[in-house]
Amino acid sequence: MRIRPNTLLAILAVGIATFVGSARPDAQEELQELPRISLKSGESVELRNAFSIRNCRSILKETPVVEVLEGPEELTLTIKPGMVVPRGSNCSNPVPGGTVVATAKDVKAPKEAKLTYRVKYKTLEGDRQTARVYLVSLFP
Repeated sequence: MRIRPNTLLAILAVGIATFVGSARPDAQEELQELPRISLKSGESVELRNAFSIRNCRSILKETPVVEVLEGPEELTLTIKPGMVVPRGSNCSNPVPGGTVVATAKDVKAPKEAKLTYRVKYKTLEGDRQTARVYLVSLFP
């Protein structure tokens, strides 16, 4: 079976287009895709609920702990302990857990930075962790 030159060129063009189309976006495009939060000095925002469940029942042994891996020094993260409703798991009753809260303090000049944090859980099934990344804009 013989392949014509035009057919070979068409196959090659499709292959190149597939390869180029699947290339990773550059760092700037990745930053634009991150969820964004904006805070003025002294403000706080709740980022997400922290809980661990099995069959809509908590399996936490203690309140989760948050750890900042990368982020601006003017931003602090804490976990506000409390009952939370795990809606994403189709559960309607509150379970023990907490809420991740970001607070901006002593912002002297506008700043934009990447925030990477993880939440560590001690559960009946062992230690677990989750991580999130945000693009943060801080203002005085």
